[in-house]
Amino acid sequence: MKKLIGLIAVIFICSDSSVFSQVVTEPEMKTYTFVMLTKGNNRTHPDEEVKEIQAGHMAHIGMMAEKHGLDIAGPFLDDGFWRGILVFSTADTAAIKSLVEQDPAVKAGRLSFEIHPWMAQKGSSLK
Repeated sequence: MKKLIGLIAVIFICSDSSVFSQVVTEPEMKTYTFVMLTKGNNRTHPDEEVKEIQAGHMAHIGMMAEKHGLDIAGPFLDDGFWRGILVFSTADTAAIKSLVEQDPAVKAGRLSFEIHPWMAQKGSSLK
């Protein structure tokens, strides 16, 4: 037992003291804006109008990605109430609300939405 205590003492004394003084830091977090697109109240548009609305919706998503910090977007594939998600790299929910309200599918009533501030570790990515 004395040998074990002596060995531990030698390891402790000979060890680099910086090992014992390292501080564990929390990961840096960032606030994003998460938008849940849901089915809107008006889904009775004729097929040709639906195609036009969808083309406008996709163009609007492209514009938001290019100019307004939309980091990722995509639809759900199960035809449920939830239709898709948008994640913006800004915490300015008022600005994002204004942008999403201009989406042709939202304006036509085919889509509605919820906005939530959302936090993730800075630099996170999908794998």
